[in-house]
Amino acid sequence: MMSNRLEPELNIYHYPDHLRASLDQLPRSPGVYLFHGQSDRLPLYIGKSVNIRSRVMAHFRAQGEAKLLRQTQRISFITTAGALGALLLEAQLIKQQQPLFNKRLRRSKQLCSLRIGDGRVMIVHAKEIDFAVTPNLYGLFANRSTALAKLRVIADEQRLCYGKLGIDKLPLGAACFRFSLGKCAGACCGAESEQQHGQRLVTALEQIRINCWPYTGRVALEEQGDSLRQYHVIDNWFYLGSVSSLEQADALQHPASHFDSDGYKILCKPLMAGHYRIIELPG
Repeated sequence: MMSNRLEPELNIYHYPDHLRASLDQLPRSPGVYLFHGQSDRLPLYIGKSVNIRSRVMAHFRAQGEAKLLRQTQRISFITTAGALGALLLEAQLIKQQQPLFNKRLRRSKQLCSLRIGDGRVMIVHAKEIDFAVTPNLYGLFANRSTALAKLRVIADEQRLCYGKLGIDKLPLGAACFRFSLGKCAGACCGAESEQQHGQRLVTALEQIRINCWPYTGRVALEEQGDSLRQYHVIDNWFYLGSVSSLEQADALQHPASHFDSDGYKILCKPLMAGHYRIIELPG
């Protein structure tokens, strides 16, 4: 007699009859897939994969997906040329449609960064300056508290002075308290020079430097797949959309009025690494 302990596992692999038509159409290619509920306008969940069919089938094998699957009425998909296009489209659609089962991607009104000026570190906000074109910015932080926390970590690792960094108030004509504990190298009292202190700070921050947009305007990043070529149109790190020909790129002209941190995180490394053909577009 078969043990009842197998029954929950068998139930996980049960595909609802009303979804079989959707599943049969899923391709084994890169792209984005959407789980739809009763509403034709707003999906329940949006995901991406280099193999849409394989990834969607994995949802049916996960016990944690039961609630999503119970509400799903159909599954649709959009193919892309490759993994980069899938990443960009997924992020764009999640922001636009805010699916119930996705982590919400919204513009952070408190988005900030660290900026060096006059030997001090300042916390600057994306709502005040354009991060895409402003030099000497380091790190993208959800709010001031996380930016200060990162600065403290760097200061502790490099024995930098909290007072010189503006984290704490520096005693007039005296060393800071952390110097007496051996946690500050002494820029506050002359034990090390301002230049040495500043250089160690810049070196430590370099790994999180924000790259300025390296072009004068829009560009098309070409991605070639097995059967599909796409041009991803980008301006100031903002993803405007994808087209199948450069002539169609003229219709994609207007970036957002704010810095898109999600677009930057997706695009910066592949664009700067030179792994893709980049075509500068007319203004």
